[in-house]
Amino acid sequence: MLDHCYDYAEAAKREGRPIVGILCEFTPREVILAAGAVPVCLCGGSADTIPAAEQVLPANLCPLIKSTFGYHLTGRNPFLQWADLVVAETTCDGKKKMFELMAESKPLYVLELPQKADDADALTRWTDEVRKLKDHLEQRFGVRITDEGLRRAIRLMNRERGLRRRLADLMAAEHPPLTGRQLLGLKSIISGIEADLEQYAKALDVLSAPGLPEPPSARKPRVLLTGVPLVHGAERVLELIEDCGAVVVCMENCTGLKPILEDVEESVPDPLRAIARKYYHLPCSVMLANCGRLDSLRALAAKFRPDCVIELIWHACLTYDVESYHVRRLVESELRLPYLKITTDYSASDSARIKTRVEALLEMARLRGRNLALPL
Repeated sequence: MLDHCYDYAEAAKREGRPIVGILCEFTPREVILAAGAVPVCLCGGSADTIPAAEQVLPANLCPLIKSTFGYHLTGRNPFLQWADLVVAETTCDGKKKMFELMAESKPLYVLELPQKADDADALTRWTDEVRKLKDHLEQRFGVRITDEGLRRAIRLMNRERGLRRRLADLMAAEHPPLTGRQLLGLKSIISGIEADLEQYAKALDVLSAPGLPEPPSARKPRVLLTGVPLVHGAERVLELIEDCGAVVVCMENCTGLKPILEDVEESVPDPLRAIARKYYHLPCSVMLANCGRLDSLRALAAKFRPDCVIELIWHACLTYDVESYHVRRLVESELRLPYLKITTDYSASDSARIKTRVEALLEMARLRGRNLALPL
């Protein structure tokens, strides 16, 4: 998938299409696509670039931020090097201050996110921010973003989200045809590539066909994974969970279901406001208060029927770390499921410890399942 994205971005660059880097699901891809640009996720998932970043950034900072900035300093991410613009969103404080440093040598546009989720005028202010992003893209790239262009981009992204939702829905089966790691591998770092959407559709045809042999995920403990995103190169914890004999049937995070649960309304007079509304509904931990995430976890648990819940937190990701209090209470007190919180970074030094804790959780889930199966 990554090689395919490289070829696509390289060809787009040769054709004169702008490359726009994004680092957050709040950045509306439809507006970028309507400008004729290519939206590329730049979130770093490599531990190798972190030492370079720590020459400038504090060591006790989120590894995703350090890895991304390390790529910037070392020039090892071709997508970041090709980017004609990086859209910086004001979510966590670490990212905001990192963006200040990146802006010294990279064109950057700041998208300000209102963070009081239920504030009466928050959506209006956010819509104004999305409109200012549209104006900036038009000016920078010398294009005109029309309502019709926005509607075409909305239809494209809705189609992509719909296909990815259907792939994720396959994991709700009693015997999922994929592992969680295989499902994550179907996510592209570039949105709106027609060839990707065709492959998603083909995968759905193959995996939904009757008479398939029993998949390797059959009869394994089912895990709902929540917390921070699993960007390319940082899939270690997901792999450890499934190496322990489980199958991750649902990923609630930003690289999973969170950004694709809702589509943009297509038949509305103001497509830009519709885009803003969809993205503002993302239940991110930076929001105050983030009740939408708890509602989403309830619905996903009912649909995917996990035997346990694992929450992944990157070191120094304070918003998710604090919010884990609410998640644990929901899981243990309301959903009545075993819960495990894993706090780690990109280093593999704690893999053995994580493996032991995951094995203990899965054994607890198995015992619980056997007890629930006992006759009354």
